[in-house]
Amino acid sequence: VWKMLTVAVCVALLGYLQAQELQGHVSIILMGATGDLAKKYLWQALFQLYLDEAGKGHSFSFHGAALTAPKQGQELMTKALESLSCPQDMTHSQCVELKGQFLRLSQYRQLKTAEDYRTLSKDIEAQVQREGLREAGRIFYFSVPPFAYADIARNINSSCRPGPGTWLRVVLEKPFGHDHLSAQQLATELGSFFQEEEMYRVDHYLGKQAVAQILPFRDQNRQVLDRLWNRHHVERVEVIMKETVDAEGRTSFYEEYGVIRDTLQNHLTEILTLVAMELPREVNSSEAVLQHKLQAFRALRGLQRGSAVVGQYQTYSGQVRRELQKPDDFHSLTPTFAAVLVHVDNLRWEGVPFILMSGKALDERVGYVRVLFKNRAFCVQGERHGTSEQNPCLPRQVIFYIGHGELGHPAILVSRNLFRPALPTQSWTEVQDRPGLHLFGRPLSEYYAYRPVREQDAYSILLSHIFHRRKESFITTENLLASWVFWTPLLDSLDREVPRIYPGGAENGHLLDFEFSGGQLSFSQQQPEQLVPGPGSAPQPSDFQVLRTTYRESPLVSAWPEELISKLAEDIEATAVQAVRRFGEFHLALSGGSSPRALFQQLATGHYGFPWAHTHLWLVDERCVPLSDPESNFQGLQAHLLQHIRVPYYNIHPMPVHLHQRLCAEEDQGAQTYAREISALVANSSFDLVLLGMGTDGHTASLFPQSPAGLDGEQLVVLTESPLRPHQRMSLSLPLINRAKKVVVLVMGRMKREITMLVSRVGHEPKKWPISGVLPKSGQLVWYMDFEAFLG
Repeated sequence: VWKMLTVAVCVALLGYLQAQELQGHVSIILMGATGDLAKKYLWQALFQLYLDEAGKGHSFSFHGAALTAPKQGQELMTKALESLSCPQDMTHSQCVELKGQFLRLSQYRQLKTAEDYRTLSKDIEAQVQREGLREAGRIFYFSVPPFAYADIARNINSSCRPGPGTWLRVVLEKPFGHDHLSAQQLATELGSFFQEEEMYRVDHYLGKQAVAQILPFRDQNRQVLDRLWNRHHVERVEVIMKETVDAEGRTSFYEEYGVIRDTLQNHLTEILTLVAMELPREVNSSEAVLQHKLQAFRALRGLQRGSAVVGQYQTYSGQVRRELQKPDDFHSLTPTFAAVLVHVDNLRWEGVPFILMSGKALDERVGYVRVLFKNRAFCVQGERHGTSEQNPCLPRQVIFYIGHGELGHPAILVSRNLFRPALPTQSWTEVQDRPGLHLFGRPLSEYYAYRPVREQDAYSILLSHIFHRRKESFITTENLLASWVFWTPLLDSLDREVPRIYPGGAENGHLLDFEFSGGQLSFSQQQPEQLVPGPGSAPQPSDFQVLRTTYRESPLVSAWPEELISKLAEDIEATAVQAVRRFGEFHLALSGGSSPRALFQQLATGHYGFPWAHTHLWLVDERCVPLSDPESNFQGLQAHLLQHIRVPYYNIHPMPVHLHQRLCAEEDQGAQTYAREISALVANSSFDLVLLGMGTDGHTASLFPQSPAGLDGEQLVVLTESPLRPHQRMSLSLPLINRAKKVVVLVMGRMKREITMLVSRVGHEPKKWPISGVLPKSGQLVWYMDFEAFLG
């Protein structure tokens, strides 16, 4: 037995030693090695990685790379490496020794051509062979502008990929696009060179210690938070990043991106998802965390222009004129301050406001996430009676303090009258009370307060996660595109918005204070006249409130998108109230697509007097896909309207496109079934109001040019073919639409300008332009167009 045990132990020990030996050699290539980010953070983070991993089975080589010629590049890199520092608990002799090792392992090389990349690959292979090592993998860190990504990616893929049995990790820095389209194009381009698991998109805020602790904190306190972390107990969530510095020296970047793209679309949204996402059973599972984050992204309610307020510090335009050589009368519309009201449309967070705010030239530098809980208690005794743990009337909050501010370091704060949190004692320690220090209106002594035992830089944490293949701290392609889907419509709507001018710093006073009601955000104070930009500023929506005229001999209402949607929602509500008063019910037929989404959201969040209990909702058209499919018009109606209102389920009438496990099969007679339902429930098959749109080819509903059915005849509901996927559709026919008491056509966006001009000149030609056939026999037709569609 002893012999067998001895052999087993020896075999195990030999296996362990071999495994340690076989972990192999890792080459880390830092692109942009002489740039600002590399000098400030990345070389120090690479040194920290070396300190953490040296002697644990891997060998390393570090290659600083740039376009700079070798001699000059080596000098710049050597200068950057001189500032490397060691942890405070390391002795001077240890530091000197390890720093010397790191410097010997680091070398500069110019990477400009495909041949340069081939040479690098051969040199790595030769080093591995010469030193009797096995190559484990290569990490390429792209600390370069995004326009350089494609060429570098192409060269790595063709000339510098490691061989079979090794791994490749490519680290990418933001910005990852300017909007959804550009992000998609960049993602597609990178996806042609790298697999998804090889790409690590960095958002350095995910490496900040307080942010990185959000999910572990929720997991370690799961038993308490399971009953508190929801709409029944949370009053609001604030995700805040304030800066005192301005954009001087960076105006070329800021003019292209602005504060929303710079911080809200990435840092603050990523943090929001960590707070709002459902907590997976295993928070250490990268796959589970990323999937739950994606679900949180998809639950975000679409933003409107009224969801945000924007500002710009007073000297910004002057800085832009000076740095970018703009004319003297130039006034930038780029926001340097933004606050956005976000709602998460699921059962956990329904109705809870999430406030995202960031800005430059503000009164203090601080970042935090604040979860403020509802308080239904009323205390008869004053605050001085009893301890803070026993006083249920004091504010109850959980705060992830990212850094800076009055506290000066990362921290997690929990009100003492809420619960005592559990945190890992090896990495977090209680903060000593500092008399006189108040945070969020309360003394520090009223919180259970914890800080990291050892403060670490975000990039050091993220590089460690990259090395250990922990992908939950990075942004996947799916999550990136979901974020841009959420933000792009708001960014587009703010293109013409004139930001509120503020003086900067403490002089801002209450000028940027804002308040929210329903789904709308607005400044609390009126803009002082002396801070309004001078001549040359873009027109504001107030310059053209609502324009009333005629179009194709019918009434036309035109306005900026926000005002137009607001006016249309008011008119629909007035029509509904009148119909219910006269007939006891209101029959509303709604089109799908992207244009009505803002209208649905407006009706859901701003019209509490709408008679939903007496409203029947019908569909104008439907794609032949299951109703649960994201492309289904009914699914869009459900996401943006139905789940937010109280309408009897028997008053909702989706089109029967999915019968007998088939989609729009003629023999299933779905169109005839819908027609019979309309005839049975709608008097004279005459809807009270039909909402239509107009396509760039002149189609309306799912009635397309040269459609063989639905443009005339006796059929009320027809099956049609679309030139776009999914091709099969079901639609109300023109004869049925023209029976309505009122038809409104909503047309929005600059891309509709050409068809708007064309249709204004044509007669009644529904075969060519189906929209021209819309003319209610005894009802009213009203056009609603935004200024871009109507005036260009």
